[in-house]
Amino acid sequence: MNSYLLLYLTHRIPVMLVTFGVIAHIVIVWRARSKTTPVLQEKLRRTRVISMPIFALLTLSIPVTGVGLTHMAGWPLSQKWLMVSIIMYPLLFVFGGFLYRSLTGWQAQLNNPQSAGASQQKAALLWVTLLLAVLFTIELLMMMKPL
Repeated sequence: MNSYLLLYLTHRIPVMLVTFGVIAHIVIVWRARSKTTPVLQEKLRRTRVISMPIFALLTLSIPVTGVGLTHMAGWPLSQKWLMVSIIMYPLLFVFGGFLYRSLTGWQAQLNNPQSAGASQQKAALLWVTLLLAVLFTIELLMMMKPL
């Protein structure tokens, strides 16, 4: 296996893991909403404590391998598709931070039975939707690149 193919695989696999992982967690948390409060609390805790840091590390590896791919392919770094995707990467971390905060608030509301619980759920849904929109936009930009 040549080094370009290896670098391409180390670039594409984290992209797929992050995308499918976020979608899987949306489904898991959505289905856990109808279950008992301790089950939902455990799903939210695992998402916040285990999965989100792993997704952050995987997301951090994507630009590093992407720069290596660009240099190996000989593409100039000034191409529009590349510049727009580089600008959008910080949005992933901003929206991920807001999502983390919303999940923390949602879990705190579950601990306190007197609080009304819809605001944190709506906020989490908003942030995960924006996160997925940015992630899909970056992936579309990466597919637009010349082969």
